[in-house]
Amino acid sequence: MGRYCGGAEVDAAQSQVIRSAGTLTPDAVSLVHAMYQRATADPSDFLWIALASPTRKELDALAGVFGIPHLWISDALNPRQRAKAEFSGGDGALIVFKVVVYDEPTSAIETGQISLLVGPSYVITVRLGPVGSLGQVRLDTTGRPEILALGPASAVHAIADAIVDGYLEAADEIGKDLDTIEENVFSPAITDDSEVIYLLKRENLELRRAVSPLVPHAQRLVEGRVPNIPEELRTHFHDLGDHLLRVNDYVESYESLLATILQAHNARQGLQQNTDMRKMAAYAALLAVPTALAGIYGMNFDYMPELGWRFGYPAALLVMATILTLMYRAFKRSKWL
Repeated sequence: MGRYCGGAEVDAAQSQVIRSAGTLTPDAVSLVHAMYQRATADPSDFLWIALASPTRKELDALAGVFGIPHLWISDALNPRQRAKAEFSGGDGALIVFKVVVYDEPTSAIETGQISLLVGPSYVITVRLGPVGSLGQVRLDTTGRPEILALGPASAVHAIADAIVDGYLEAADEIGKDLDTIEENVFSPAITDDSEVIYLLKRENLELRRAVSPLVPHAQRLVEGRVPNIPEELRTHFHDLGDHLLRVNDYVESYESLLATILQAHNARQGLQQNTDMRKMAAYAALLAVPTALAGIYGMNFDYMPELGWRFGYPAALLVMATILTLMYRAFKRSKWL
């Protein structure tokens, strides 16, 4: 919680009282209302309120102070809300971001949600989930008073820029994992990477769900068609939109490449199974020859060819060896062995 005017924090004592309360009590809401009334006199004067997993009662109290639509409050408290940006007839806006954090040890993506409720003299962030803390973002922004003096848009850009940087970092890590899987799949050794591929497809899907709904708004930022952005920040927002579009391109290309790698992996697995089956069939055929000959000459009949011949046993072995040699060479030529 803080009020900023001309790039500097004001009403620090009241802000500290509200932070110390730990919750939006009626007295804290009254202080917020008084600070908001003072903030409306200057375009550079605004309140920046950060809430982590607030209750519906707390947000309803703030909605009464700032005139926020109750439908936006419901969206901000819905953890399954799709990423989006909505604008009211005035200068109000609701922006819902899916926060993405790549966990290096597990190669998994953790997700959270941050909703921005924005008006001419306030920025309220509602964070759901354990990821997406904005403490460092506030410190970095308050350290640049010339940017903070541009009003609520400066806070919106700082928050959005940090979230989009998280998208870029996750995309880079997924790309590295994808390169590793690609090397394994197309290496001479046959490996079973299907589970890893499916897990990576799931991580890429999480990133896609965060980025894809924001692509039309990113396009508008790049084209400069978003109103109420200070001229000094238009370049920054243009860069923000460009980063979002870049992440979306990464996600789309990863999805296509993962599908191709999965098909190649399945094809190699099928080819390997066919090769194994041919080898098993070839060895079974080789074993069948001596088994058949030995079975025939092992019958207890009195009258059989060459039973009384002294070279009958070596001849039978020679016949077996000859047939086995010819069959082995035939299997080798046909690459069954």
